[in-house]
Amino acid sequence: MSLPTVAVVGFPNVGKSTLVNRLAGGREAVTHALPGVTRDRKRVRCEWNGVAFELLDTGGIDLEDESELARDIQQQARLGIAEADVVMLVVDARAGVRAGDAELAKTLRGAEVPVLVVANKLDRPEDEHMTAELNKLGLGEPLGVSATHGLGSGDLLDRVVELLGEQARPGEEDEAVRVAVIGRPNAGKSSLVNAFLGSERVIVSPRAGTTRDSIDTELEVDGRRVVLVDTAGLRRRSKVAGTVDYYAQLRSEHAVERADVAIVVCDAADGVTAEDLRVAEIAMRAGCATLLAMNKWDVTRTDIDDARARVTRKLRLRPTVVTCSATRGRNVANLLPKAIELADRAGERIPTPELNRFVADVVAKIPPPSRRGRRLRLYYAAQVGERPPRIAIQVNDRKLIIRDWAYHLENRLRETYALEGIPLVIDFVPHSGRRR
Repeated sequence: MSLPTVAVVGFPNVGKSTLVNRLAGGREAVTHALPGVTRDRKRVRCEWNGVAFELLDTGGIDLEDESELARDIQQQARLGIAEADVVMLVVDARAGVRAGDAELAKTLRGAEVPVLVVANKLDRPEDEHMTAELNKLGLGEPLGVSATHGLGSGDLLDRVVELLGEQARPGEEDEAVRVAVIGRPNAGKSSLVNAFLGSERVIVSPRAGTTRDSIDTELEVDGRRVVLVDTAGLRRRSKVAGTVDYYAQLRSEHAVERADVAIVVCDAADGVTAEDLRVAEIAMRAGCATLLAMNKWDVTRTDIDDARARVTRKLRLRPTVVTCSATRGRNVANLLPKAIELADRAGERIPTPELNRFVADVVAKIPPPSRRGRRLRLYYAAQVGERPPRIAIQVNDRKLIIRDWAYHLENRLRETYALEGIPLVIDFVPHSGRRR
């Protein structure tokens, strides 16, 4: 059962994303002084006085802007209004009622759900008189707030919960599998997300960098609840420093840290590049299971065997490499079940007796090399964590560990327990007792 939705709409640069961050108590939405930063619909979970709901941040609606990107943003905002239970119309109180505000208010007066006018940028209590002009919008008494300083945010949340009425419900623990779709700019991430959903959920454009926020969308796959996260293209931080794309990059990295599985989307025309491998390494360091998807397979003849061999050589996780076409739908239906399977395997535990038999077999076949006349001895192994799996092995002396043999042990673990693409941590712990 999904949470009720509160859509946050308004003219560009009135502070919608700042308000969403203030109400949700975080920095989920990308904000910047430039207008037009938010483009897609972005859901952010919010909880007030034990009642949970979702804030739906939308792009600025300027009905006079007829550019293709502006039309796409307007369409996304309209879809957000259509699926909302309450709509917040955010207006810059300092600027007063502009033509764009009046036109949008005229549209919202016909809405079938409650509409709340929010007069933003009232940074001082004595600025409250500025809300009077907003009554001419015909949508009821406006509520004055300062998204930057938090003034009036509690009263606004009280009013939202009141308007939600019976639809509001207590927050519940999220048990969904989180799947982040990551990759270089313009690799086809948003197209793949739309293909998963069967609708134009996020804006797709040939221009790189269209997606700036991390966009969460909930769906069901084979009876399992999945939160799909479309992210901005990952670049090297040095290339985006000082720009709005830098903050989009941070949101993408944070989305990976919160995800159970990352689908790394590669452009099949380029094969698996060094940048693709770097993106996969970001997921690995975040403890996220990883799957590589070679997108645009319908328009290329990339050697898939060569790509898989390169991934196996370069990435310790040895993630699976699959091919797909977001535009044609080829193999798209198989990607999410594979991602769910990865998440499940990352959460499994290996029984301690079985794990010790496995370690004994590996040592019997290829013993650790000796160092300065001494050989590493492995006494006892146990799994001490999952997501990602963590194995602790008691040894006689950690200084005797040979890196290549430790990698050999890790690779045998991956092969035996199907842990390809799953981060694996092996701790060699000095044995505290005496053994003869």
